[in-house]
Amino acid sequence: MNKLFITGLLFVFLCDSCTFLNKESVKEINNGKDRIEENQDHLIMSVLWYQRSAEMQAAYYQAFNWAERIVIEKIETVDEKNPKAVILDIDETVLDNSSYEAQLIFEMEPYSSKSWKKWVSKSVSNPLPGALKFTKLADSLGVEVFYISNRENVLLESTIDNLRKEGFPNSDKKHIFLRTDESSKKERWAKVSSNYDILLFIGDNLEDFSEIFESRDNVSEFIALKSLKNEFGSRFIILPNPMYGSWEKPFLGTDDNYEEKKEKLKQNLILK
Repeated sequence: MNKLFITGLLFVFLCDSCTFLNKESVKEINNGKDRIEENQDHLIMSVLWYQRSAEMQAAYYQAFNWAERIVIEKIETVDEKNPKAVILDIDETVLDNSSYEAQLIFEMEPYSSKSWKKWVSKSVSNPLPGALKFTKLADSLGVEVFYISNRENVLLESTIDNLRKEGFPNSDKKHIFLRTDESSKKERWAKVSSNYDILLFIGDNLEDFSEIFESRDNVSEFIALKSLKNEFGSRFIILPNPMYGSWEKPFLGTDDNYEEKKEKLKQNLILK
C-alpha cells in the first residue's frame, strides 16, 4: 500500500471530536498555505489505529475493567486505617489527544511545546474508554483519585478545566500534580504516598509506574521490566499508546528529518 493511498485514507477517516476533516478544515489547519516542513507520515498508521480501531477501545475497556476489580479487591483486604488512593497519568490515560497528533500530520510539523500548549489550552480532549467510569467508581468507594502528569505546570488551569468539563472526580489543584522542575514523577508520587496507601497506578508509559524506567536504551528498561513483571496487572495497569512515548528514545533522534527517522525505524525492525 503506497504512502499516497494511506494518506488519503487518513484524510477521509480521521475524526476530531467526531467531526470529519475535509478540504476546508485542512486548509484552515494550514492557515491557507501548503506548508511542507517535516513529513509526519510515520504517525499515520498509529494515529489511525488509536482513533478508529475497535481493538483500541477494547484494550482500554479491558484495562479499566480489570482496574475496577483490583481496587474493589484491595479495599476489602488492606488495612482500613489509612486512606486509599489511585494515581493516573492524564494524556492517553484518561484524556485522548490523538487529534493533536493528527494535526501534526496534516501540518507536516513535529511535536513542539508551543503547539502542544496551544492544544491543551483549548481543553477539548475527550475521555478515553473506561476512564471516567473507573475514576467515578474509585471515588464512590472512598478512594482518592490523583492525576500525575508531565504536562507543564503552566497548563494546570486548562487541565483542570478539561477534566472538570468531562466529569472526572477530584479535578482540582489538590489532586492534580503537573511537572515543575523535573520530569521524574518520583517526588510527586511521594507526596501522595506520605498520606495515602496507593492501591494502583495507571498510565501509558513505563515511567508512570517507577523511576527505574527513566533510563531508556532498549536494554535497561527490559531488565527493569523483568524485575517488576509481577506488578503489572496487580499494582500497575498499562495502556496502549503507539503514537509517542519514552519507548521512542532509543530509536529516534530529536533533530532527524523524516527520511532519517524512517531509516532509523527500519533498522530496528526484527527480521527472521
